[in-house]
Amino acid sequence: MFTEAYMQRAIAAAIILGPVCALLGVFVTARRLSFFSDTIAHGALAGVAIGIWMGLTDLTLPMILFSLSVAVAMIWLKENTDLLTDSIMALLLSGSVALGILILSLVRGNRGELHSYLFGDLLAIEWKDVAIAAVLLLVVLFGLWRWLTPITLMTVNEDLAKVSSVNVRALNYAFVLLLTITVALSIRLLGIVLVTSLLVIPPAIARPLSLNLRHQIIISIIAGFLSCFGGTVLSWQLNVPCGATIVLTCVGLFVVALITSKFRQRSSQPYS
Repeated sequence: MFTEAYMQRAIAAAIILGPVCALLGVFVTARRLSFFSDTIAHGALAGVAIGIWMGLTDLTLPMILFSLSVAVAMIWLKENTDLLTDSIMALLLSGSVALGILILSLVRGNRGELHSYLFGDLLAIEWKDVAIAAVLLLVVLFGLWRWLTPITLMTVNEDLAKVSSVNVRALNYAFVLLLTITVALSIRLLGIVLVTSLLVIPPAIARPLSLNLRHQIIISIIAGFLSCFGGTVLSWQLNVPCGATIVLTCVGLFVVALITSKFRQRSSQPYS
């Protein structure tokens, strides 16, 4: 298994993107942006459709660019209209998916790559994707190391962060940029349908087991790594889709974490 070139690429991408998604997911879930990331992921469908319509062989760039445009549109509408956040996200998600379906209906050529973007494909991972993911990991680690306190303060209370002289607007745009690129790259591994789960489930695993934010970050990163590595290996062993296997591994770890936390709570209760 480990001697196969495509598995080496897939495992390398998985063990990089898993922790990155899990790390960002701690702040995504804390800021209640899970639907935000889901909108970005589904917005990528229109980018994929545009790339296919243009006859491009590599669809990563149009996918990232269109996802970024969706993210920027969400922030702009939130700042310049009275629409509720969930309404904005639902509007852009449905509009992006509708646009993607419309463009795909007009394409007469081969649309075989669409399946790999919807559900993920191990063979779609290339070394350049692994290199980009590695650079992204370094950027995320540096960014959180450098601005962890203001990001945490902004996550807890944006108004308090503004009063504390934190450039909330710049941090929001930087966070959205990293989140969008991370989601777009992870689509190659998990697919549009399942990519958000890697942002949401590892923090959910860490939450009942952690005592503070530092513990939650560490446990979430470990959960993301174990889920992606274990799911990728299991998918090869069982000859089943990789994305679904990674997500089910995440869910299995969540069940274990939930049972462990409940058992620990009962053990810590004094006997009456």
